[in-house]
Amino acid sequence: MDLGHKRIGLAGCDPLGITITKLPAIKRKSFHKDLETIESHCLYRKVNGLIVGLPLDENGKFTIQAKHCQEYGIKMAIKLDLPLAWVNEHSSSWEAGQRYNLQNDRTGKLDSAVAALLLEQWLREGPNLSHISELQMP
Repeated sequence: MDLGHKRIGLAGCDPLGITITKLPAIKRKSFHKDLETIESHCLYRKVNGLIVGLPLDENGKFTIQAKHCQEYGIKMAIKLDLPLAWVNEHSSSWEAGQRYNLQNDRTGKLDSAVAALLLEQWLREGPNLSHISELQMP
């Protein structure tokens, strides 16, 4: 998930982690409405865990938005009873914009392209998914 103020970018992969699919971004409403939509995706796609991007700064330090994303990811993982992993998403919007030619996109395609890059990065580098009780906070 790429958590933004207006939209949540989503991506998923097949059970073997070979094919990554960009999913339609969710226009944010309330946490409850977001949860309903994400839960529907999770059930349909048989999701085994959540990957949440943290927008750290260029030095790998927490930003205000990273703290918000961390809290939102934890809340979502608890409600969905799914394990969670964090991915540093510094410069991911720029990279996705370049790779998919989506600079200045306001449709949600860029958000989901970022989510796909985050998932790709997680599949390459980890860390392992962890339940909230075992989660290592960055």
